[in-house]
Amino acid sequence: MSSEKYPFEQIEKKWQSFWERERLFQIDLNSDKTKYYCLVMFPYPSAALHVGHGRNYIIGDAVARYKIMKGFNVLTPMGWDAFGLPAENAAIKGGIHPKISTLNNIKTMKSQLYHWGVGYDWSREVTSCLSDYYRWTQWIFLKLLERGLAYKKLGAVNWCPSCQTVLANEQVVNGACERCETEVYERDLEQWFFKITDYAQRLLDDLELLDEWPERVKIMQRNWIGKSEGVQIKFPVVGNDLILECFTTRADTIFGATFLVLAPEYPDIARIIKDSPNKGEIQQFIQRSRMQSKRERSNADIEKNGIFTGTYAVNLISGDKIPVWIANYILMEYGTGAIMAVPAHDTRDFEFAKKYGLPIRVVIKGESTPLDANMLKEAHVEDGVMVNSGDFNGMPNRDAAREIAGFMKQNQIGASKVNYRLRDWLISRQRYWGAPIPVVYCEACGIVPAREEDLPVVLPESVEFKPDGKSPLRAVADFVTTKCPRCKKTAKRETETMDTFVDSSWYYLRYISPSDNNRPFDKELVNKWLPVDQYIGGVEHAILHLLYSRFITKVLFDLGYVSFKEPFKKLFTQGMIIKDGAKMSKSKGNVVSPDALIERYGCDTVRLYTLFIGPPEKDAEWTDSGVEGAWRFLSRLWRLINILVSNGFVLAGADMDELSKLRQLTHQTIKKVTLDMEGDFHFNTAISSIMELMNFIYSLLGKNPDSRVSCRENTGAVKESVRALLLLLAPFVPHISEELWQLLGNKESIFRNSWPEFNENVLKKEVIQLVIQVNGKVRSKIKVSSQIGKEELKELVLRDEKIKRHITNSIIKDFIVVPNRLINIVI
Repeated sequence: MSSEKYPFEQIEKKWQSFWERERLFQIDLNSDKTKYYCLVMFPYPSAALHVGHGRNYIIGDAVARYKIMKGFNVLTPMGWDAFGLPAENAAIKGGIHPKISTLNNIKTMKSQLYHWGVGYDWSREVTSCLSDYYRWTQWIFLKLLERGLAYKKLGAVNWCPSCQTVLANEQVVNGACERCETEVYERDLEQWFFKITDYAQRLLDDLELLDEWPERVKIMQRNWIGKSEGVQIKFPVVGNDLILECFTTRADTIFGATFLVLAPEYPDIARIIKDSPNKGEIQQFIQRSRMQSKRERSNADIEKNGIFTGTYAVNLISGDKIPVWIANYILMEYGTGAIMAVPAHDTRDFEFAKKYGLPIRVVIKGESTPLDANMLKEAHVEDGVMVNSGDFNGMPNRDAAREIAGFMKQNQIGASKVNYRLRDWLISRQRYWGAPIPVVYCEACGIVPAREEDLPVVLPESVEFKPDGKSPLRAVADFVTTKCPRCKKTAKRETETMDTFVDSSWYYLRYISPSDNNRPFDKELVNKWLPVDQYIGGVEHAILHLLYSRFITKVLFDLGYVSFKEPFKKLFTQGMIIKDGAKMSKSKGNVVSPDALIERYGCDTVRLYTLFIGPPEKDAEWTDSGVEGAWRFLSRLWRLINILVSNGFVLAGADMDELSKLRQLTHQTIKKVTLDMEGDFHFNTAISSIMELMNFIYSLLGKNPDSRVSCRENTGAVKESVRALLLLLAPFVPHISEELWQLLGNKESIFRNSWPEFNENVLKKEVIQLVIQVNGKVRSKIKVSSQIGKEELKELVLRDEKIKRHITNSIIKDFIVVPNRLINIVI
């Protein structure tokens, strides 16, 4: 093949067909080789991929190819997180059925992955919107229902007016829908929940098992679970048998609690205000407050509005009768949704008390804290000494907190309590395009689960899409009307569907036995192959998908289906590729399509630049000049190998020092790239070191010949370097590496060869100087490789001009080598 131009068009098609034909990525799960499960988070098939999407797939492919060369039995599957709102919204706008658009998008994306040269075991493909998959999603629901971990209740839920559906707390980001960024408000609906709070402590504790996860992801999960240790205090309501319970981590401030504040969503508000003369006004205030987004209500700078309920409660510690208010700045996520307000020592409570003229009492005094609340310009939130606190006066407030907690427990006023920010997982959605919830409603039997043998509850395809906030399934009579599995009387199916995060919470198990029609996964094989050895995906999934997957795995562990507690052993979260300083999106007009780039430069160029663009865990800016730089490198590589093959791998001008340096640099590069691949996937620095090696080889072309270097030693060093160069590049740019590997005379795929090993001895000392004696007298000196063989050494010494003069016309009786020191020629 010509060395003039790098013919990527023919090469890439050739090797993509070869890998498919040879089933390079299909494996035997029962092989005796050491297993390695390399998994990239499966994508939502929304539309064509752009180069920003490609980063995690290319990273995953590079890791999988590297591990294949290291001798592992590598499982690298792919599938589709195929249910979800975008496809349904597209159906409402454009009239295309979600199943049609989703399967079309899958076809497009699968083709793109193929042309990126990304290899998967496609025989294990799973698609979550197909009944052979969601049948088992429904099975998991039933298992949680059996265990009391799935339940339905009326409660305040997050409502996205744009998507016309409820959202889990984890899907609300800064008060907005994480998909469409519309402000979210709350409304009361009967919804299905998974009781993830039962696993809060285990989810927290088992983060310690994840020593190969990024610390920032573990911190995000710890903060979301939000463990707090404090006291839950009772406040009896005056004239009512109701007791309001408030959780606090600051028991030391109880004497300063001068009023209570309830969240507008507090479940017992109706009982509290039933006799209030201004009940209607209170209800209007509650409605207005709930229309505000959580982002707005939790903002420290929000104007704090409230209304008095007309009801009082008793502070059992101070004996005071204190008013009960409702305020917009209190959320149900804060403890119980009822807060003891301590305005002297809490900034928000201070602002609220000042606005509404509520009493303020100082109970912790700092060095400059005035005892007169009228002199207090802001809340004192630091430590200090207890005042206005009865028997606890004079104590440091931290010590007093423990003493007060003990007093409360002893007098049954309160009790020690561990509180979690984590709330149960809201899993029902008022939309069509999701897995049907497998229960029916029977007038005689109540809520009845579907029988396992009747799964799947199939999602009907003939539906009418209306953006009215109601499930389209309600209008499908053949779906809704059914028989009760228990009494066989007429019943109605649940018409809401499951959150798509339920689908993705277990898919990594299904890859092991995707065609099994009798069970969700093969237990024996799953316990052999899980946990996943390397999981790759975006940090945006740190709370949602990763937390839910950990929860479902623990439930399955408790049920005896799996023998591992955590699904993912090692986690890598890649940064985003951005353009013009922003995340790529159609609305911003900064999307870079890979298709045009592949057509112009080839997919190896796109792969190389994607990996070389910067540290993979950080965001990186995409530039067109960077793509051209990657193209130039591959073109130079193509020319170099063709030149060396044509001249027999002889660097005619290289002297011994340079060849020694080449060998040393080769082993340094092998070590560097290996450590980068085994460590934090610093592909950019690995590729940089490979570029340095190639540039050094180029620098040795065209030098003046040096007769002191044997042709055999010259070609041996060059062949070793070229072989290592291609093996090291193979995971990153597999197509050109395969072609040039074949050009070297190799018959089988480069990925059937072992990853090169570096030699520490070469790295320590490569070049040595030997004294050459003739009959015991020093006649010359020579620099050679420390690894040179005796025959090569003899040939080199006998070609030395100084030695030739002393041995011409003589008979050599012996050639004595003292390793690393001298050679003595006896004539």
